[in-house]
Amino acid sequence: MDKDKKLIFEALENPEVLERSVSRRGALGLSGKFGAGVALATMPVMLAALTRRAFAQGTLPNEIVNPLNFALVLEYLESDFYTMGLESDGLIPDEDRAIFEQLSKHETAHVAFLSSVLGSAAAIRPQWDFTAKGAFDPFNDYPTFTLLSQGFEDAGVRAYKGQAGNVASNDDILTAALRIHSVEARHASEVRRLRGEKGWVTLVQPNTPAALAAVYAGEENTTHLGIDVSGYQGADAAAEAFDEPLGLEEVLAIAGLFGTGT
Repeated sequence: MDKDKKLIFEALENPEVLERSVSRRGALGLSGKFGAGVALATMPVMLAALTRRAFAQGTLPNEIVNPLNFALVLEYLESDFYTMGLESDGLIPDEDRAIFEQLSKHETAHVAFLSSVLGSAAAIRPQWDFTAKGAFDPFNDYPTFTLLSQGFEDAGVRAYKGQAGNVASNDDILTAALRIHSVEARHASEVRRLRGEKGWVTLVQPNTPAALAAVYAGEENTTHLGIDVSGYQGADAAAEAFDEPLGLEEVLAIAGLFGTGT
């Protein structure tokens, strides 16, 4: 793997990797004396440039464009949610703030990466109503904020798993998508820890509001590759051992709960 491509893949998991690289290179000609702030601000620009060079792409086929745009919409949702949460005075406790700052950096890097790969074919950034028409109050109530964070991250894990096969024709994009998938899984586990839950999706979600039921629909499945694994582990453990994929319609329906329609 060439140096630039390796940097891209590492940056998808740890944006600080790219931040350090941009700083060393002088932030696209800017003096390194501006420091990390400028480096982070120019991260999407640098990531776009490196991505185009690494993939050397022409026009991506629709079978690649469609699942990437589907992923991009979900990344817009997560990125904007964390940005608004971090900008809400007094919402996030000081002891948890660094966690959500890190999650926000990751989602910003994911948006930049997917946008740069898609180029002019990238989906337009939607406007969001994170209250879901009054069902939630996430930016005034921290438990609700973490509840939605967990739901969005869980949906992300299932979404990337559901689309992996659709980008399998391009090894580089598949690798990048699976890297993002692993990051979403770690996000979900960390938010679960903050909420005092297990680090994985449990079969029963007693505190999940009806508006988020679609995030967990189908997770009770115990049959994989035609084999019912409940006989080896028990039904609950078998269901919890696998993340079920979500298709395009299911994920867009979840995101649509928080869209403004404009």
